[in-house]
Amino acid sequence: MKHASAATLGRIEPLLATLRARSLLKEKSLGVFYLRGKAFLHFHDDPSGIFAGVRLEGADFTRFRIATTGERKALLKTIDQYLAMKV
Repeated sequence: MKHASAATLGRIEPLLATLRARSLLKEKSLGVFYLRGKAFLHFHDDPSGIFAGVRLEGADFTRFRIATTGERKALLKTIDQYLAMKV
């Protein structure tokens, strides 16, 4: 699955802006966020919609569909809960 294009990332700019406000996350390149020096979050284009890959535990990324406002809110809730455990 290919990483999200600049056009796709432009469509989710409000989500990206919200993520940039999380002080533990560092955006190393457009739409690619790191947590404590490790890749944590990135986005993918998929024929069925836009997806986020989030490394919640271990080496694998968990895939989240983020095509709707509700799905984006659920992603943010999951990320915020995870980050709260890392403080």
